[in-house]
Amino acid sequence: MSIECTDASQTLLIALGDPAGIGMEVTLKALASEELPRELTPVLVGCRRSLEAVHRDLCARGITPLADPERLQVLDRPVPAPIRPGEASALTGACSFQWLTDAVRAVLAGQGRALVTAPIAKHAWHAAGHGYPGQTERLAELCGTDRAAMLFTALSPLSGWRLNTLLATTHIPLSAVPQALTPDRLLEKLNHLAEFCRRFNPTPRLLVAGLNPHAGEQGNLGKEERDWLIPLLRQWASEHPEIQLEGPMPPDTCWLPAARAWVQGPERHSPDGILALYHDQGLIPVKLLAFDQAVNTTLGLPFLRTSPDHGTGFDIAGRGIARSDSMVAALRAAWDLSQPGLTRIST
Repeated sequence: MSIECTDASQTLLIALGDPAGIGMEVTLKALASEELPRELTPVLVGCRRSLEAVHRDLCARGITPLADPERLQVLDRPVPAPIRPGEASALTGACSFQWLTDAVRAVLAGQGRALVTAPIAKHAWHAAGHGYPGQTERLAELCGTDRAAMLFTALSPLSGWRLNTLLATTHIPLSAVPQALTPDRLLEKLNHLAEFCRRFNPTPRLLVAGLNPHAGEQGNLGKEERDWLIPLLRQWASEHPEIQLEGPMPPDTCWLPAARAWVQGPERHSPDGILALYHDQGLIPVKLLAFDQAVNTTLGLPFLRTSPDHGTGFDIAGRGIARSDSMVAALRAAWDLSQPGLTRIST
């Protein structure tokens, strides 16, 4: 598999996600955005025939602007049978799984500088026999690592401040979080967050949310903070004196400084990054503040991967009403964050 006549340093690979979802629609809309650098070269991995059908439908609805599929390079992996918008199946799951796999292999082969992934449906993957919790886990497997980290980043359109939230645990049941939340895992994720935030600030301020209400309230509402989390954070802070670390903080107030910075701009106590201990703890404030701007960013891989912070949109697929803001943000973040020698993301 190769990409013809393309400068890999200017290329982003785009896996088109579940073909029954809104991935192709938001990609065609996003690639027509004037917010993207002109030198960015997209290479799409998916079904050209399906992409052209989506384009025809959007044009018939009078929706503009759109990227023209005839002018896009596509690593064509055809959908072998008809599908209907909004109807996920084992077939759509198999296609999105293969498209992601081929896109990753292209990036690993040096055919692009970063990867952007449109949304997939986990239940469709499972129906196709691929029992992964999500794309992050498949990415880690393909790259031969078990240290991938899920970070959500968003640039505020109100203040220009960047919100960064990393998840210590991801797609597991809430009941499994305390067992999965080991000291080794916390240290690994904290190191990922610190390394990322040093791109923008050599002395970043990091916040860590507590696991329990009121961060355990000295052991009265849970013992994890008292027994090991507080000592671990104190030890890590002593080993990284250049970093301002605070936590574990009560989860219900941990994101308040971020909310103020999102609206008003950064202040002295604004965080450069926040470590959430489980999925919804981090994603609820991120999506409340930045649903259209947030980008799912995978750290710990040999390349950068981003994805829109929304799902497949099966309920609106085929209607032409999907918003492309988050895909634009994902493309721009992939471009900005994958710059060689990056010290500060352009805004």
